[in-house]
Amino acid sequence: MKSTGVVRKVDELGRIVLPIEIRKSLDINVKDPVEIFVDNERIVLQKYCPACIFCGNADNVVFFNGKRICTDCLEEIKKKL
Repeated sequence: MKSTGVVRKVDELGRIVLPIEIRKSLDINVKDPVEIFVDNERIVLQKYCPACIFCGNADNVVFFNGKRICTDCLEEIKKKL
């Protein structure tokens, strides 16, 4: 994990502002859904993309190396290796 050096305070409603530089680099726009994960003592935010990164299919999606990929695309990758 890479540190950005940015520190933000949580407001009274539990909100945190994500700096525009980070939003731009991760292609997170206004109204985009963001997924929240907990990993031991860490909170991880990730742009929510429920579909396969290759074909956009939202059925039979699994995680592969931290990315969502459908089983069809995963099989195609296996064939090419």
